[in-house]
Amino acid sequence: MNKKLPFLGIVLSAGMILGACGEDDASTGSEGGSEFDLVNDGQFTTASSGLYKPFSFEEGGDLQGFDIDIGNAIAEEMGLEPNPETTPFETIIQGLNSDRYDAIIGSMSNTVERSEQVSFSDPYYYSGGAIFVREGNTEIQSAEDLEGKTIGVVGQSTYETAAEEYTEDIQYYTSDVVALRDLTIEGRLDAVITADVVGFEAQNAGLEVEMVGDPLWIEQPSIAVRQDDEELLAAIDEALDTIIENGTYDEISEKWFGRNLLDVDLEGVEILE
Repeated sequence: MNKKLPFLGIVLSAGMILGACGEDDASTGSEGGSEFDLVNDGQFTTASSGLYKPFSFEEGGDLQGFDIDIGNAIAEEMGLEPNPETTPFETIIQGLNSDRYDAIIGSMSNTVERSEQVSFSDPYYYSGGAIFVREGNTEIQSAEDLEGKTIGVVGQSTYETAAEEYTEDIQYYTSDVVALRDLTIEGRLDAVITADVVGFEAQNAGLEVEMVGDPLWIEQPSIAVRQDDEELLAAIDEALDTIIENGTYDEISEKWFGRNLLDVDLEGVEILE
């Protein structure tokens, strides 16, 4: 489906009409995101799993979370109406490249493999990939102890790739939170690999899990767009810079985590690629 050529024709026609009328300003303007190839005119349609509390989740019929608030703030800076949607994480990239939404704001880490399919913005937070076990588990005290164990992960995530290094016994979930709940039930899982902040939130919610050692790596969750949407990507990066500089980002991060998720010392830490 080619949506860019009809749009180009409209712009050219508008320019000819204005020229014929003797207008001094032949610009079409940028209100409502008219310069972008949006799924819905005037809306910034974004996707997340909706199953990744506290980043994106449904409560009381409302979609909310850190990712949702960041997407809403970026949409506002671009002069667009926010339109967040949910979709399974396992097929979220396919949905983007099938023009179902304009961007993924769903805690997707920028990796070399994913960059072959989509383009990424600057990171909008940093997170550590970590091992969690049931509280009191003494058998797993390091990554090496995962050899041959039953590990729970979300399919198509960076955590799945990490689990494959240690075992073939992998249990797949659509939600990290559900995996962590299963971890507390004896006999189901030996460990879960997920983001440190997600595990900490699960602990705060009363789940009896604990992190093993230090994070395995630091991830750079970023906003993904289709590879040919260069103008949209530039606008997203500009809007992200703006909300960081004007304090909006800090307010959102403090609201959900009590700290700024970009305020991380990356020196000497492995960055996931």
